[in-house]
Amino acid sequence: MIALGSNVASTTLSSGGLVKAAFSAVENDSVRLVSASRLYATPCVPEGAGPDYVNAVAVVETDLSAEALLARLHEIEKEFERRREGRWASRTLDLDLLDHGGHVAPNLETWQQWHDLPFEQQKTLFPDCMILPHPRIQDRAFVLVPLVEIAPDWRHPVLRRSARELLAELTEDQLAGIRAI
Repeated sequence: MIALGSNVASTTLSSGGLVKAAFSAVENDSVRLVSASRLYATPCVPEGAGPDYVNAVAVVETDLSAEALLARLHEIEKEFERRREGRWASRTLDLDLLDHGGHVAPNLETWQQWHDLPFEQQKTLFPDCMILPHPRIQDRAFVLVPLVEIAPDWRHPVLRRSARELLAELTEDQLAGIRAI
């Protein structure tokens, strides 16, 4: 499962165009797009860090390892002019691996540490390994809203709650400003 987002146009495409093009770019001999959400206009998180986003979620099937799939996603980001200039900086394209077959990586203890990381530390610390499932799925309306559209019964591998249940736990403030486009 992949989250897609953009809040800066490229030289040729708008943010919405970039996300739509990324759906196609993800597919290859080893990755099949199973379903894709609509595009959503979403406020930038954290607030004030840049322009608002266009976000979506896709479910894929693949025979690639999680590491190989993530490497492929990073290649696609580069193809779409992504520059990594800082944590939560504006970007032409952001592709996050949310879940890979329900695997917890590298282990539950490390996942829990990143899940529990205080917000101020999230701004400056970067993991030195892949963390799965993504430790912030449950906190991000811009992920959960499109995820519930295409996979409402997906169950978080650690929290053991469905996407629908996780979305229901968010506040009105967290959901404010998210709309289908």
